[in-house]
Amino acid sequence: MKIKLAYGKTGLDIHLPDTACVKVIEPEFVPACPDQKEAVIGSLRKPTGTPPLAEMVKKTDTVAVVFSDITRPTPNHIIIPAILEELEKAGVPKDRITLFNSTGTHRLNTPEEIQGMLGGEIVKNYRIIQNDARAAAEHVTAGTTKSGNEVKIQKDFFACSFKILTGFIEPHFFAGFSGGGKAVMPGMAHLDTVMRNHNALNIDDEQAVWGVLSGNPIRSEVNEAASMVKPDFLVNVTLNRDKAITASFAGDWTQAYLEGTAFVKKTTMVRTDSLYDLVITSNSGYPLDLNLYQAVKGMSAAAKVVKPGGTIIIAAECWDGIPAHGSFGKILLEAKDFDDMLDRIRSKGFMMDDQWQAQILALIAKKADIYVYTTGLPEDQITGAHLKYCASVDALAADILAKAGEGAKVCVLPEGPQTIPYYEA
Repeated sequence: MKIKLAYGKTGLDIHLPDTACVKVIEPEFVPACPDQKEAVIGSLRKPTGTPPLAEMVKKTDTVAVVFSDITRPTPNHIIIPAILEELEKAGVPKDRITLFNSTGTHRLNTPEEIQGMLGGEIVKNYRIIQNDARAAAEHVTAGTTKSGNEVKIQKDFFACSFKILTGFIEPHFFAGFSGGGKAVMPGMAHLDTVMRNHNALNIDDEQAVWGVLSGNPIRSEVNEAASMVKPDFLVNVTLNRDKAITASFAGDWTQAYLEGTAFVKKTTMVRTDSLYDLVITSNSGYPLDLNLYQAVKGMSAAAKVVKPGGTIIIAAECWDGIPAHGSFGKILLEAKDFDDMLDRIRSKGFMMDDQWQAQILALIAKKADIYVYTTGLPEDQITGAHLKYCASVDALAADILAKAGEGAKVCVLPEGPQTIPYYEA
């Protein structure tokens, strides 16, 4: 049996034994909008819960437009020009508009990456600011959440009189879904604020999982933090496997977002009545499989349906390494094993950026063996991260199935976390 996994920009063909009991789980394919830019413009002109964008904004406003960074497949090259056209129609001068790259705790994007996401004309004609989460002087306090988290937000963004959030919606492994208020926090927040939100207790919470918004402590505080900056308008899109826009949701930042998450849940969350001995997954290909840190999401999707003691194989290109920036690699390398890692992260007073990703990885590894197929990392870096190296998905899968014996079950998630399976007996 031949199956194509989303891997890098070109994909990866794998071959499983014809005798294997294989279940392929992928999202329902939703065709792209006939004209993707017109779909976005249409949502700006007929939004949910607000007047049209061009009627809301004033010529005298200082306008902030937040866009996703390079780690997300958000079609910024379609969304941002559509918004800018509506702002121009409303008479807002270019020099009163600032585009904000919501990097969250990720590295700053290179000039080439920014130009690739937005296009040369936009880069040339508009002010662009990236959120440097580690630059304390660039953030101001917007308020304090019920849990006591001081919400520090990038100061230039906070100062704008009209704020537009953009992004795309997919299931998220601990915030329920991506998009919505995540553009503000973690997107435009200081590292300390993000770390307090992504603390060990919250990550351990059973409601901090794929597809859950209500009762999710991380998402609840994200929304609380976002409300402190008073977003005026939201534009979130949904995408198919080709990264093409299937729908655009715009208007009130909470109402439009809930419409979008309901749409995504119908097409990307798939029920299965079985757990599997082997789950083969991807991390949705480029750009989501850029590093091992991001690949934890694909592992987390697989963990939903792998048997305790089973095996996960993830194929992720990892052209950006582990990565070298941030503390994810440091946490992995300093730990003796995953038990030691969890003990450190859960210990009183421990606080380090990226600890949430390491914690989730450790929890998955406690449930199943994790093998990584990658052309971007050498074997010693994979094993140094306490994971197992996979030289060939085909050979490893065949070996695992032979050892498991007759009746072994395999699940394949070709698009990784674009599909979230869940088990119900």
